Amino acid sequence: MSTRLLALLAGACLWLAAAQVSAAESYDNCTGFIDALPATISTQGTWCLRKDLSTSITSGNAITVATNNVTIDCNDFKLGGLAAGLGTSALGIRADNRVNITIRQCVLRGFWSGSFIQDGAGTLIEDNRVDNSTTVGLWVDGDNSILRRNHVSDTGGNTGGNVAGIISQGDNTLIADNVVSGVTGTSDVDGESRGIAFSGYAGLIRGNYISSILPGAGVAKGIAGTVGYMTIIEQNVIINPVATAGRGMDVSAASNRPVCLNNRVRNFTVSAYDTCIDGGGNFSN
Repeated sequence: MSTRLLALLAGACLWLAAAQVSAAESYDNCTGFIDALPATISTQGTWCLRKDLSTSITSGNAITVATNNVTIDCNDFKLGGLAAGLGTSALGIRADNRVNITIRQCVLRGFWSGSFIQDGAGTLIEDNRVDNSTTVGLWVDGDNSILRRNHVSDTGGNTGGNVAGIISQGDNTLIADNVVSGVTGTSDVDGESRGIAFSGYAGLIRGNYISSILPGAGVAKGIAGTVGYMTIIEQNVIINPVATAGRGMDVSAASNRPVCLNNRVRNFTVSAYDTCIDGGGNFSN
């Protein structure tokens, strides 16, 4: 056997060994495992999935976080609720009045909302894939939160009210590098379909790609916000495939407007930028 071939084989063996170690290490920091639903986490630490899980519950929570300082790491496994149907009110992962909650690398499918964090602080939601939520893809309420690198698709299907890919409520929030595609409004004429909806006086909304926000009987909005006078909205791309009766960016605050700069909006016929302070570089057609 040639020296070159031996070297190649040795390199391949080292690569395989490294890959196996890396796979094993993905569970090294796990405090425990979530192996059945519904589940309640009452011990601090990192709780992991090691297989796909699903539930047909139509109300309540697939996973309830009942303490602070908890990470849910799904390791790219699925948390599924599609079996409950479009009438579900079940939530994927819920935490109320908790601090330092992290949700990462989860596939959240078919819930009323994939995540529902209420009255929290210091929440981190990253690297998740969320699809077929009936009302909201990811919902985070609390200051000092981060939502980044999530892919939220095909949100909608409930019978009334508002529908949104991402909802963030709280001050000093970062919403960055998310993909929101396919939000379908309801038959409610007062309802809105929104790619990203935010409220809070300070934050940064940057580098998100938002597409196919369809209005239903109500109004379509790519990014919608309230207050936000210390918020920066920059480098976002908001594109509908066809001309749509709606607003690319709608910040409904007459005196507390965020600054918008270097954004791209296409195919929203009511307005591209509504009440933003123009920081320059914004484009629309």
